Order: sequence, then structure tokens, then C-alpha cells
Amino acid sequence: MNTNFKKSILLVAILTGFGFYAQNRDLNNYRLPDQRGLNVFESPKDSVTNFDGVQVRIGGASTLQFQALDNENSGAIPLGKIGSNFNLATANLDLDVVLAEGVRMHLRTYLSSRHHNNTYVKGGYFQIDKLDFISKGFLEDFMSHATIKIGHMENNYGDAHFRRSDNAQAIYNPFVGNLIMDSFTTEVGAELLYRTDSGFLGMIGFSNGKLNQNVKESNGTTGGAAFLAKIGYDKQITDDFRFRLTGSLYNTGYAPSVYLYTADRAGSRYYSVMEDATATSDNFRSGRFDPGFKNKITAVMINPFIKYGGLEAFGTVELTSGRSLAESSRRQTQQYAGEILYRFGNSENLYFGGRYNTVNAELASGDDVNINRFQLGAGWFMTKNILMKAEYVVQKYKDYPAGNLLEDGKFNGLIAEAVISF
Repeated sequence: MNTNFKKSILLVAILTGFGFYAQNRDLNNYRLPDQRGLNVFESPKDSVTNFDGVQVRIGGASTLQFQALDNENSGAIPLGKIGSNFNLATANLDLDVVLAEGVRMHLRTYLSSRHHNNTYVKGGYFQIDKLDFISKGFLEDFMSHATIKIGHMENNYGDAHFRRSDNAQAIYNPFVGNLIMDSFTTEVGAELLYRTDSGFLGMIGFSNGKLNQNVKESNGTTGGAAFLAKIGYDKQITDDFRFRLTGSLYNTGYAPSVYLYTADRAGSRYYSVMEDATATSDNFRSGRFDPGFKNKITAVMINPFIKYGGLEAFGTVELTSGRSLAESSRRQTQQYAGEILYRFGNSENLYFGGRYNTVNAELASGDDVNINRFQLGAGWFMTKNILMKAEYVVQKYKDYPAGNLLEDGKFNGLIAEAVISF
């Protein structure tokens, strides 16, 4: 038996033992990992907390997909053949610990993922909603609106990352796949979020701009820094109508290698699509687009969200520029996505809808290319912890140069996913 697997079993057993002492699993200032966490973006803010000693919450998620996709291109470079079957089951282990009044730790571990055979830690952070550990009532008025996060954690850039699948945690995503250009990274940093009673919010943060942490020097430095900011408005205007609009910024100076669009080590949901038939290893990000920006990135994302009764709309406008380490000038990329859902049934446990996603990019070669995707999906929450969903997807590659693997490329078909999250 694999040593890491045995260690994981032991860890789960130990943590499960601690979990028996945590009868109330609904923590303060915590996004619930089930249906109740839908359309929750930043962790909710509730200054009324009741600390009665260290509280440990053990959670996790597991997913399994059945894939029936086809792919094709111009034929200049043969694509690998794919058929219909199940993908690798993925699993997460979550540990959330209330350590003091208004202080919580979160840690997520990928037990299995498409990219890694062995268990590894995604990241974790401290969330501080009160400073009573300094002294009772310290900065009480300020902290009644503020949240501080510190750790090696998922950066709060944009709102799309709140609706994406994070390895096995796929219950927040109404579709199976994430966006074509998947903005997601984990870096060491800190963020300060401030929310007003009127619905306005603002966030400012810094990170070291590095996915892989080390102290090695490159060009006389161990790295640079990334600046993050978000401003927005989020208000439940009536019982039936909620409106949210945010704008976010991610900006880096010099950094040895930035991973904003390649940091997801878990991998894409579309297995083995658009891969060279002669490839000897799996491209675990198949179906996604990486603009190749590794240095001096400026990325702006705007996200509107509207929910009226059971009707729900979410959009993404992302404008980004950057360059690779070998390039002297910056290139531009734009991503647009829009999704409309209708939720209905008992506690809105059923839904259907569609998403359109397109990317326009200038490649390092100078070619201007376009990728577009249409997803038509539906889902059923069997319980608040169990989701069955399916989608039909078609993705097309346009304007790729002759002889490129993606010239006149396309993949399409059906994919179904079962999600358990608790």
C-alpha cells in the first residue's frame, strides 16, 4: 500500500475522532460546502460568535464523471482517439478549526486528483473576524465589517473562482467544466476585506506572486509581489431580487514565473481532448487555454450577478496582458462568459441553463486566435450534499495557423458528474 495513502487513512481516522466532539458543523463566518453555499461569494460576515473552546469540523468532497466526448482537427497533426468511459474519481479533505473567538483555520488537501497520484495539500489560511485575542473588544467597530485572511491560499481575484470546481469540490459549479481561461492561483499573502451595511465592499491584498514557494534567487532576487484589489456592491434588494457587481485587479511586477492561468494542479474536467496522438504523457489541463503570461501580468475581471426568484445570471469580463520571460513586449487577451440558470422545485433543488464562453488572444507567435465554448447543463440536488449534473459541451478553435495541433479544432459531447460534498 502506498505510504502516502496509509498516512491519509490515518489522518482521516484521527480527525474523524476529533469530529465527534463537534456536534454543530455550521461554523460562524463560514461558507457551507453543500447546497446552502450556492451563490455565497466571500465567507459571510456575522460578528455574533459564540466561542466555547476549539471546534474542529471535518469535511470533504468526492466526484466522479462519465465522459462521452469526441474531438477533431484539420488532420495535419493526428489527435489521440478517445471514447466513452468513467474518469478518475477525485476527492478532497477539508479541515476547519475554530481556534479562538472570531479566528478560524482552513486547510484543504487533495486526496486524489487528475494531475497527482499522491495526496498533497492545496493550501490553507487563517481567517480573522475579531481581534479579541489581542484584547476584548479591540477595534470592535472596525472588525464588525472587516475580515482578514493570511496564508498560502486561493487568491480572491474576481468572482468566477467562487463558482468553479476545485478538484472534488464541484457543488458550487452548475456546469461540469470551468472557464476556458481558468483564473486561479494559490500564493502566500494576506487580504483585508471590508463590507458595509449598505452593500458596498472593498478588498486589498498582497502576495509574493509565487505558486511554488522557495528561497532560490533568480536575476538577483527571490521574487516580486502581486497586488490584488476588489471593489463591488452586493445587496439583497427585495426578498426575490439580489444584485451583485464587482471589479477585481491582479497585478505583478517582476516575478520568476506567475501561474495565474496554470496554477490549478487538479486538472481539467475534459479528459484527453485535443491531445497529440504521439504524446507520451497526459495534458492534465486539456481543453483550457493558457496565454503564456509568466511575468508582469495585469488582469482585470468584472463580474455581474443577478438572481430574481429562480432566475439567475452570472457574467465574466476579463481583460489581461502580460508576457513570457523570453518576450520583451506585452500581449493582450480577453475572455467573456455569460451563464443563465433557472432553479426550481423543492428548495430550488433542480436547475437547467446554459453558458457561453469565448477567449480572444494574441499568441507569442503573433497569431490572433479565438476559442469559444457552449455548455448546456442541468442538475438535481438529491439532498443538500448530493448533486447529479450533466452537460452537453461544444468547444471550437478558430484562426490557429496551418500545421498547429488546434487548427480547425473541436471537441463536443456529453459529460455527467456526481458530486458529494459535506
